[in-house]
Amino acid sequence: MSAHNTIAIIGGAGAMGGGLASAFLRAGRSVVIGSRDRARANAAASALAADTAHADVTGLSNLDAAKSAPEIVVLTVPYANHLNVLREIQPGLDNKILIDATVPLRPPKVARVQLPEKGSAAVEAQAFLGASVRVVSAFQNVSAEKLKTGAPNCDVLVAGDDVDARERVIALAQEAGMAAWHAGPLDNSAAAEALTSVLIHINKRYGATAGAGIRIVLD
Repeated sequence: MSAHNTIAIIGGAGAMGGGLASAFLRAGRSVVIGSRDRARANAAASALAADTAHADVTGLSNLDAAKSAPEIVVLTVPYANHLNVLREIQPGLDNKILIDATVPLRPPKVARVQLPEKGSAAVEAQAFLGASVRVVSAFQNVSAEKLKTGAPNCDVLVAGDDVDARERVIALAQEAGMAAWHAGPLDNSAAAEALTSVLIHINKRYGATAGAGIRIVLD
């Protein structure tokens, strides 16, 4: 597989990162799993390789994973670690697209919307990283379990200030079998981030163990 085809997933050893890795691998992408613990990244990569036929997946440290991806890095970490991980991987992000799937959940009240002062985690990421990185918000509302099983039940809202970067992320989501939509500038990422808490509440209230999702209907 060519290096051009490689996507790094920072936090890929977690549920959401692992789900996205599975989806991208099934679509024929090469994936590098990033973790602060290299051994954990290797273990996650080995498990993904065992589950996905002909998978091209490896595990590295967060920074090395970010450096390894020529164009696209995906961030899927708990909000409590968001800034620290951004600081860690920043040297590997210049002139790349960072897809930020972080949701500002604040345990124990994860079913309550609690957006950060700047409006969203993605806006915080862009402010921290600066203009050399194109931050795009996506994938917050997709069930990790559905991604692993190959049956994503949710459209993807894609927000970012760079229209070309949004197009690239929409194409990536479509490769992985998901419908994806331009959701406007990065400020609009607050809607997708907030919606995650709403979906968590719906899951609990109605017993949707595999995860509720959203669909966009154009009439």
